Amino acid sequence: MARKSVDQVRQVTSIGAGPIGGGWAAHFLAQGYDVTAYLHDPAEETGLRRTVETAWQCLSQIGLAPGASPSRLRCTSDLGEAVAEADFVQESVPEILEVKQALYEQLGSLVPADVVISSSTSGLSMSQIQARCATPERTVVGHPFNPPYLLPLVEMIGGEKTDPPALDWAADFYRHVGKAPLVLTKEVPGFVATRLQEAVWREALHMIENGEATPEQIDIAMVTGPGPRWAFAGPCFTYHIGGGEGGMAYCLEQFGPALKFPWTRLEAPELSDDLKTQLIAACDRMAQDRDFAQLSGERDKGLIAVAQAWQKIGKLT
Repeated sequence: MARKSVDQVRQVTSIGAGPIGGGWAAHFLAQGYDVTAYLHDPAEETGLRRTVETAWQCLSQIGLAPGASPSRLRCTSDLGEAVAEADFVQESVPEILEVKQALYEQLGSLVPADVVISSSTSGLSMSQIQARCATPERTVVGHPFNPPYLLPLVEMIGGEKTDPPALDWAADFYRHVGKAPLVLTKEVPGFVATRLQEAVWREALHMIENGEATPEQIDIAMVTGPGPRWAFAGPCFTYHIGGGEGGMAYCLEQFGPALKFPWTRLEAPELSDDLKTQLIAACDRMAQDRDFAQLSGERDKGLIAVAQAWQKIGKLT
């Protein structure tokens, strides 16, 4: 089926008013698109526009496309109206399979036939989501990292009934709007980045539970150690650089045997009341009476600095 080229897209529909849906809406607005947001409840509009307003402060510092404006956001609680003129649909409803399947059953007939529908799902497979959709061939996963208006990664995969050209088109479109699409080889629970993130999280929980490190110590270790270098080179290439002239081959020879040491605990620890109490108390201490708005603002300020550094060296991934 013939689709518009990615540079002909003018209208994007964002479905969902939570942090992800609102973040996507802000990103597309900043790229100069007209955005229609579908809200399940009209009362969600205030929160959605607040998310966009907060994101705009960050996006303005990174750079806006010509004509970009929050005024180009339109909200509606009529799904048919929301998607009638869409050139691309980004779905970000709650992670409940029945909810998504019911939505895609509607979208399959409501969205213009040549338009790709992409899901922000963080854990469900597209094969599951598209099960009741009449036009599953144009449905894909486009899983962002939060906040979507600052972090470029979009993990992508189709379902069993997805046509490969639809996935290719969506990847090209995400690239066109400043994202870094990562097209996976196969459907895998948790995709790639979340699985890596969870592995670190499990190890952190084990160390806390065993009294080997406090939450404060773990966060200091990550922020002042691996974190900064992983912003520019991932764990694999970091080891290659760390191997000096010998590169990865040297690292594998020198440090490979250490992989057999009993450091990694693959299974997650039981989230006991004591472990949960330690985590909550430690995070409350680290917050130092700052509320969510202050904390997210500080996080975004740091991410802006990273984004500007990426721009400076001409590198996203």
